[in-house]
Amino acid sequence: MKANATPSRKREHVELTVHNNVAFRAKTPGFERWEFVHNALPEINLSDVNTTTMLFAKKLSFPFMISCMTGGYKEAEKINRELAEVCEEFHLAMGVGSQRQALEDSRYHSSFSVARKAAPSIPLVGNIGAAEVAQLKDVSKIVKLAELIRADAFAVHLNPLQEFLQPEGNTNFRGVLHGIEKLVKGLPIPVIVKEIGAGISAEVALRLVNIGVTYIDVAGAGGTSWAGVEILRRKKNEQKALHPFWDWGISTVDAIQEVVLMKEQFPRLTVIASGGMTSGLDCAKAIAFGADLTASARPMIKILMENGKKELHKKINQWMTEMKGAMFLIGASTIEELQNTTRLQKIEP
Repeated sequence: MKANATPSRKREHVELTVHNNVAFRAKTPGFERWEFVHNALPEINLSDVNTTTMLFAKKLSFPFMISCMTGGYKEAEKINRELAEVCEEFHLAMGVGSQRQALEDSRYHSSFSVARKAAPSIPLVGNIGAAEVAQLKDVSKIVKLAELIRADAFAVHLNPLQEFLQPEGNTNFRGVLHGIEKLVKGLPIPVIVKEIGAGISAEVALRLVNIGVTYIDVAGAGGTSWAGVEILRRKKNEQKALHPFWDWGISTVDAIQEVVLMKEQFPRLTVIASGGMTSGLDCAKAIAFGADLTASARPMIKILMENGKKELHKKINQWMTEMKGAMFLIGASTIEELQNTTRLQKIEP
């Protein structure tokens, strides 16, 4: 592929996700199937509720990351700067989009490095695709990408479905697990392995923890369909045959519940829940299922691009209030208590 193809594709991805309906059509994340059991005697004050948590030895105001989405083209610099500024103000984590373009040339390095300049104190996560990891001879290139943004951790995104549907996709996935193992052993910072919206199963999680991965972002199905994004990028006469893949994947709640079980055998495992988060209540449910952190990308970027930083501030404040309210109403004063609650029940159909 020509090096100059990557920036235009990055731009197209963001434009499509912000301005088109690329949500799953027949599948939801699954949070609507569960509700908290109301506790009329919480025996705590609302002011007692503490939503703070730690990630990479840095304090977060609540367990949330604005997840990996963009970078690698001119306009992305402004987006990442403003996202980082908001994360710095709220003390949230942030991930940059795939840094593949930064491997190709240095033209848009600032679209990634701007995040750290705007947010010197937050947990910041680098990002590269699985297909690139499969080709690694050593970790030196990834070390440079991490240094570019002074990353606290580095994410490898598993996206075989997207690469399969992408017109210019790279479907050479043999060797990805070995490449991840190289990064786990060779990088001076933690490695996060994440899906991008099709979910991670217990079987895949087990293979990952067996090579030393201690951070898994399940990124389940039900939110943004990256299959849908790539289908829309196809020629009109090609789209219909690919529509069965629009809703491919493991629903977010199912993925969380499967991967959280790995903690019994691997207590050092940190589980990040993403994929179709629509509220602070969804985030609270994810933590109650046993996740350690929650994340969202498209909803946050969409608000920022369409309505600006002021509206993004409002949305984050709303989500924080919703999580705090849920914790108060079940009597959980800390994230650890929320994580260990049994006050979730399935709603009968």
